[in-house]
Amino acid sequence: MKLNSEPIKNWFGFCRKERRSSFILLILIIIILLLRISVPEKNIIAEDVTASISGIEGASRIDIYEEHSSVELFSFDPNTAQYDALIKLGFTKREAGTLIAYRDRGGKFRKPSDLGKVYGIDEVKVEKLIPFVEVKTDSTKKNKFVSKKLQKTLIDLNNCDSAVLVALPGIGPVLSVRIIKYRNLLGGFASVNQLKEVYGLTPETFEIIKGMVFADSSAIIGININTAGFKELSRIHYFENYEITSILKYRELKGRIEKINDLTDNKLIPAEKADKVRPYLNFR
Repeated sequence: MKLNSEPIKNWFGFCRKERRSSFILLILIIIILLLRISVPEKNIIAEDVTASISGIEGASRIDIYEEHSSVELFSFDPNTAQYDALIKLGFTKREAGTLIAYRDRGGKFRKPSDLGKVYGIDEVKVEKLIPFVEVKTDSTKKNKFVSKKLQKTLIDLNNCDSAVLVALPGIGPVLSVRIIKYRNLLGGFASVNQLKEVYGLTPETFEIIKGMVFADSSAIIGININTAGFKELSRIHYFENYEITSILKYRELKGRIEKINDLTDNKLIPAEKADKVRPYLNFR
């Protein structure tokens, strides 16, 4: 019996181009199946994914805090902590400056959690530092006592300490320390107006406190300009090194310097500087 092959020929009656395409497609299917069988499927456990994500988040939070290579944690009072101490604790330069500016504007820390009130300090950092915050509550009472005393008497800038200065309006712990340091640098205040030269003391604050203070210039021990050497004269804050050199050369050539005008008339210092250095010199 002869089979009728016509239907089969019609079904598989591809042209040469179609047969080639079908052959290539068949090869690709076989290759994919072989790869599927030969490469084992890797099972990823949900817990592993969760742990990895948590680890990344934790690491990023740690990186936010540990911006410095050596963070040192110790007890501190945010009302009085200095810039260098804040940096050691892990504050960035911007955060330390923001905290100090907050204090200078009159901000106070009455409890450890108040550290979080300062805008711009990372929350993770605040949480880590709160256990180390020690706010001294007795300082407020002391300042109130000093404030009442100031109402009755003026403050001598050359004979006061930072505890007295901090009670002045607008003068916080940072500014009071700066005033004392600048006084030591000058060798004493000759005028209340020299407070304007203290870094961070605004003109508005100066106008408020200038009537509450005075400077007893008798406390200043002048340097003898006719016997002092370079090192001693360099203690006078307003002198530049080249001006000291000029004074010493003039003294060698002309001998004794009799008065402040000898310095200005001979162009050793500018005329506007004479009034500033006069209280710190003697001409004996």
